[in-house]
Amino acid sequence: MLGEICYWIFNMSITASLMGLIVLLIRKIRIIPHRVSVFLWFIPFFRMCIPVGLNSPYSLMSLISRLTTRTVTVYQPTDDIAFSYTNSIMAAESYSPVTYKVNILENIFNVAGMVWIIVALALIISLTVIYVTTKKEISDSKLLRDNIRLSAKVDSPAVYGIFRPKIILPQDYSDRDLTYIIRHEKTHIRRLDNLWRILGFLAAAVHWFNPLSWVFLKVFLEDLELACDEMAVSGLDAEERKDYARTLLSCTGSKSLLVSAFGGAKVRTRIENVLSYKRMTVLSAAGFAVLVIFIIYTLLTNAA
Repeated sequence: MLGEICYWIFNMSITASLMGLIVLLIRKIRIIPHRVSVFLWFIPFFRMCIPVGLNSPYSLMSLISRLTTRTVTVYQPTDDIAFSYTNSIMAAESYSPVTYKVNILENIFNVAGMVWIIVALALIISLTVIYVTTKKEISDSKLLRDNIRLSAKVDSPAVYGIFRPKIILPQDYSDRDLTYIIRHEKTHIRRLDNLWRILGFLAAAVHWFNPLSWVFLKVFLEDLELACDEMAVSGLDAEERKDYARTLLSCTGSKSLLVSAFGGAKVRTRIENVLSYKRMTVLSAAGFAVLVIFIIYTLLTNAA
């Protein structure tokens, strides 16, 4: 059983890698705002977590399946609707249960399955410990106002928690102008960025053996911050955006992986993005929405 799960996890990882590489290329198109392109990361992470997809003649996999992969139908309620696995390894004769073409492959996948589950569980447990420890570190923080607190144990403003998130500021920030910092962190809360951050880490932990999953996670976290900046400055004028950028430059990065911090990685890129921000018109927003839906549909569906 574990060997079969490992077989399909490997297949999912191959498909997710291809989709993630396509997303990396799409996000290079400068005309697409990061607050739009960040939604495309749903595609590879969905492929990492859900083995079954809807068949469609318009799927990109229809083109790819002619060369390197095939689909295995698992449920077909009507002649026009079918759900399938994407099978890139093609090392089996049948799939329910999996019957391998060569007997040694069963032993290989059984051993690989044991190694995979041990490392995946170790990573998930480690993430859980980090999350609990991080929450405990700020348990003695002092209330400033609303859900904003001060702590001597943090180096950068950040949002902690998922269900009852709190904005935690360094102790010496009590006398600073917090306007843009709070604006940024409240945007993280509205966007549920801490939840997406943790789900991204969990997906990468399940696919720990695939180096591309960690590359995708790193870029996804960067895009979360870029998208949050764009949303945070959406109502600001040019001079206010300069003040926001100066505030961003003055903040250090957070050492915690599981929190949404104001300062941190790619600060130069984020500042350039803030200063070059352009508001979307209703027409452009509608156009980008249609584009994202089209890309998600073609990349999430399987070959018919």
